[in-house]
Amino acid sequence: MDENYLNYQAFASVAPQIANVKIIRNKQSGLSEGYGFIEFHSRAAAEYTLMNFNGQMMPNVDMAFKLNWASASTGDKRGDNGSDHTIFVGDLAADVTDSMLEEVFRASYPSVRGAKVVVDKVTGRPKGYGFVRFGDLNEQTRAMTEMNGMMLSTRQMRIGPAANKKNMDAQQTYTTNGAYQSSQGNLSENDPNNTTVFVGGLDSNVNEEYLRQTFTPYGEIAYVKIPVGKRCGFVQFTSRSSAEEAIRMLNGSLIGGQNVRLSWGRSPQNRQAPQQDANSQYNGNNYYGYQQQGYEGYGYSAPNAQDSSVQNYYGYPGYGNYEQQQQQAAPQQQPLPAQEEQQQPPPPQQQPPQQ
Repeated sequence: MDENYLNYQAFASVAPQIANVKIIRNKQSGLSEGYGFIEFHSRAAAEYTLMNFNGQMMPNVDMAFKLNWASASTGDKRGDNGSDHTIFVGDLAADVTDSMLEEVFRASYPSVRGAKVVVDKVTGRPKGYGFVRFGDLNEQTRAMTEMNGMMLSTRQMRIGPAANKKNMDAQQTYTTNGAYQSSQGNLSENDPNNTTVFVGGLDSNVNEEYLRQTFTPYGEIAYVKIPVGKRCGFVQFTSRSSAEEAIRMLNGSLIGGQNVRLSWGRSPQNRQAPQQDANSQYNGNNYYGYQQQGYEGYGYSAPNAQDSSVQNYYGYPGYGNYEQQQQQAAPQQQPLPAQEEQQQPPPPQQQPPQQ
């Protein structure tokens, strides 16, 4: 399937109204990514095509048209500072389509610009989550609360923030050019039993409850911990897949007033925490067997009392699917400035002593 097929077969009846056809291809293989864009000479022609072709069978292939409005036409592209606010929608039923997801939100929020249900590139089956983009921040913020738990098809939707594409692009550049990753990080990342997510660069105004609410859309959470006076935290899920999805979707996103760095925490079998007295294990000087002073070597000191970096506590970010590698701590490394904080070891998952 190529541009000629779309222009002269699939959309032959409206071909005179088509200005441009573009199929998106993989930069390495040159193969189609399974989607593309058609630009029409007029909005009326685009509306007609969307209304009359969507869901119909495509000629000469066993596939149906799956059409949706693009985020912007080539003549109406938004700049980097253009308003585009995205939410994550989880727990979607298998029969939910892009148009279904868009329609259920557009009914209450006119600024909705589009919706996308993520599908597996190999099987073509939906992964059970998607995204909805808004043109108005207030409507996006309302939808985060009002649509959470609402039924779509046969399941209740779970709503959460999505990662910011602009920030994630910058992180991808950093990672490609030489992000650091420790051998300990490799072990934790590859351990199928590890479900702990490390959250670095955390806003000092974010508390554990807010952190829990931010990560809840991605799965059931076992515990959340923010060490006192440290700009980092830990979120442990009950399943590996939930932790993977949270890292993939929230890495680089805005939580509170800061863009966070997400990576894998230390897996249980790789922990070497010193034995602590049962009665002091949960006191203010250590956390699950880790002494508080151990955090200082990773650049996490107490936040500045005059820090006014929190600009919008309820600011939610947009698209982004890049994974960030972990940083490697060099032996006897000096603490870095706050803006170059390094990853710290995650907490052991010990249970409190029996009474």
